[in-house]
Amino acid sequence: MLIRKVEKFLREHEMSATRFGRLAAHDPRFVLDLRMGRTPRAATEARTLRWMASYAPPLETGTFETGPVATLAFETKGFAHA
Repeated sequence: MLIRKVEKFLREHEMSATRFGRLAAHDPRFVLDLRMGRTPRAATEARTLRWMASYAPPLETGTFETGPVATLAFETKGFAHA
C-alpha cells in the first residue's frame, strides 16, 4: 500500500504530510486523503513512488555554497548584492 511507504518516508525524512503532498503530488491534502482511505490512480501512485526514490534532502540550514554560480545568482544590473 502506498500510504505505508509514504508514512515511512515521512518518518525517515522528518517531513510534514502537507509538505510531502505539495512536493510529490502538488496537493497539500494528498497524504491526509490517503490516511482517510483515498486510493490514487495508478499513474499518480507510480509518479509518487518515483518522486520518493529520487528525493534528495536539501543542504543543512546555514550552509552556503560559494563560487561563480552562487555569485552570479546575486548579480543584477551590474550590482552585486551580498
